[in-house]
Amino acid sequence: MDSIHCNRANELLQAQVHLYNHIFNYMNSMSLKCAVQLGIPDIIYNHGKPIILPELVSALHVHPTKISCVYRLMRLLVFSGFFSTTRVPNGQEGQEAYVLTPSSKLLVKDNPNSLIPFVNSLLKPDFVSPGHSLGDWFRGNEVTVFEKAHGMTFWEYNGRNPEFNKLFNEAMASDSQMMNLVIRDCKPIFEGVNSLVDVGGGNGSLARIISEGFPHMECTVLEIPQVIANLQGTKNLNYVGGDMFQHIPSADAIILKLILHGWSDEECLKILKKCKEAISSKGEGGKVIVIDLVINEKKDGHELTETKLLFDMLMMYVSSGKERTVKEWEGLFLKAGFSHYKITPLLGLRSIIEVYP
Repeated sequence: MDSIHCNRANELLQAQVHLYNHIFNYMNSMSLKCAVQLGIPDIIYNHGKPIILPELVSALHVHPTKISCVYRLMRLLVFSGFFSTTRVPNGQEGQEAYVLTPSSKLLVKDNPNSLIPFVNSLLKPDFVSPGHSLGDWFRGNEVTVFEKAHGMTFWEYNGRNPEFNKLFNEAMASDSQMMNLVIRDCKPIFEGVNSLVDVGGGNGSLARIISEGFPHMECTVLEIPQVIANLQGTKNLNYVGGDMFQHIPSADAIILKLILHGWSDEECLKILKKCKEAISSKGEGGKVIVIDLVINEKKDGHELTETKLLFDMLMMYVSSGKERTVKEWEGLFLKAGFSHYKITPLLGLRSIIEVYP
């Protein structure tokens, strides 16, 4: 009887740990944001070698009463994998010092692939606070959680808040910039493509990477006019203001990076049909290139699956869209009139899906 009671108690206490871990998970996000605000990754990077706590504290110019708190912050960030520690000579035992990890290197300002804008945008209170309205949203009739919390759609809010809109556009641009890490491996996907339209391409970060990698290709960014106002093109890159639901310029290939996951199935069908019209008008050989998440819980590891499911919840917050499984993607493509597709997983979260008429 004691053994049964003990097992039951242990089960409940483990459940308590699991529950508390999720309750306090926001502390990870806030600690990460704090590290970026304080510029800790840059301090360690500019130090040029492992940095001990007193050196870090001195560079941070924190109040003397907060010195032990810096240690506690770093202890959590080390545990989370954003920094690591090493021993540097100091007497007989040596002293613990902090170094960057691949994750915190993405938070260094001088890194061309810096994701600081993504942290600053997605962890703004405007973005985070709608979470408190999630339960009420389920009982209401608003399309998104963001609309429930702010009384307007995400895009309306962007339009009325220039600073928020600027941060969000910078975040999307920083995410697109990461594509330069894999674009060289995608060359076969662009073989035979002489013209390309990046639909909803923001400030053109992705199109610029492609245009530089394939100088022969004519690249066009289709975006709403206010996003591309005052942007300058290059020899093989130009910007066109427009609405993807109304018209998409004809090209050998249409690229949709993180576009379809932001729209409902009905809206995606409209976009895909416009894409099909655009490539069909060019004759044989056209295709649509979708860069998006593909949920595959059987093949993906735990962390990758969790990140994709979190992105799916984010879509529930800000849009009518969702992250889709292979079966859901296939259903969209076939309903839009396409004949077949090919999925190529990229390193990280995304896959490239080539869709053919």
